[in-house]
Amino acid sequence: MNAEDVRDLLEIIDDRVNQRATLVTSQLPVNHWHEYLGEPTVADAVLDRLLQSAHRLELKGDSLRRHSDGRDTPKVDAS
Repeated sequence: MNAEDVRDLLEIIDDRVNQRATLVTSQLPVNHWHEYLGEPTVADAVLDRLLQSAHRLELKGDSLRRHSDGRDTPKVDAS
């Protein structure tokens, strides 16, 4: 994400905090968000707002996209 995208994300989350429910799904673990967002102060602000009253579910285990014979599910071209 570039700096403008990160600030936009913060603005959206800030507008929703204590006003609306916000559902965030990610394959990126929370402990990697600072590195991904790039700006430590803004990353702190985003995570503070998201995690202050969060219910976190971390899924573990093998992907359900795998067939029983070990093959990956074929990718679908959305275009």
